[in-house]
Amino acid sequence: MFTGIVQGTAEVVAIREAEAFRTHVVILPDALRAGLETGASVAHNGVCLTVTAIEGDRVSFDLMRETLKVSNLGVLGVGDRVNVERAARFGDEIGGHAMSGHVMAMAELVELDEAPNNRRLWFEVPHGLGRFLFDKGYIGVDGISLTIGEARRADSAHGPRFCVDLIPETLKRTILVDRVPGDRVNIEIDPQTQAIVETVERVLASREP
Repeated sequence: MFTGIVQGTAEVVAIREAEAFRTHVVILPDALRAGLETGASVAHNGVCLTVTAIEGDRVSFDLMRETLKVSNLGVLGVGDRVNVERAARFGDEIGGHAMSGHVMAMAELVELDEAPNNRRLWFEVPHGLGRFLFDKGYIGVDGISLTIGEARRADSAHGPRFCVDLIPETLKRTILVDRVPGDRVNIEIDPQTQAIVETVERVLASREP
């Protein structure tokens, strides 16, 4: 489990490609390597990955076909950076919301509003995710626990959209500071929201004549 409180960013320093498979290597700072062992879980842009090798400050992770398909990790190149969070431990403070590290889809950044001390980003999600978007609901964006500022349903001009407002601390600690319109981010819907919506849908469907 993860909390969506990104602990830092890591640079991709090597990539090894295979058929429908990829291994990438990142440099993790000392604080994020403390106690890290092979087999441990580390979220990269919100995707739960397993440590496969540790060589000094270089840590390797394998990316399977499904990960490459549904997330933005498949388009990373050497020199790119990812948001990083170690798996939560019992007793840790939960500053964000419970996240599984299972990315559901990608969303496109379609609009960016700058202000002196914050930044508002609008994302468009696939149509199937629109029903999980609610004003003030939780959402995971590139592994960051964020609160939806406003949700808009799909119309004839565009798909479902939502916005988030980023404070300077979030911009300083994550790669969202570098995102520009057209970029695609990883999306994880809040598991509780998903469970409630799908349960209500099933109940209503069962009552239809």
